[in-house]
Amino acid sequence: MTDRSELFENPPVPSMKDAEPLVLAREAAKILLNKKAAQLKLLSVSDVTVIADYYVIVTGRSSTQIKALSDDLVYEMGRREIPCAHVEGRDGGAWILCDFGSVIVHIFDRESREYYRLERLASPDAEVDVSDLLTPDDQ
Repeated sequence: MTDRSELFENPPVPSMKDAEPLVLAREAAKILLNKKAAQLKLLSVSDVTVIADYYVIVTGRSSTQIKALSDDLVYEMGRREIPCAHVEGRDGGAWILCDFGSVIVHIFDRESREYYRLERLASPDAEVDVSDLLTPDDQ
């Protein structure tokens, strides 16, 4: 007889601890899209800041979803051996930042994203094509 707890365990995932920053950023983007994050942007920011190579920016529909996106991202990246060094803004729920070292993820509500407009801080050609990650519902 099968142990029932095995039915609820997540399948193992490969370690990504030696992956390049772009690979990590795309993995974070995939995780967020699978959890129904909206308006994904992946930006190469190494030419404008020394704190990260990539920003992943998404929008959540509510403070509850924004917190869930953050929690799920930290958990799933941890499963891939990519620990989150710091989470900022979790108590507020309008903008949560997850710092994975070379990749910083910004999860906004609609109003905060429009107000801060982080995309404008990057160079015009900084956006990385992620069309292969998007479904028709995401576009």
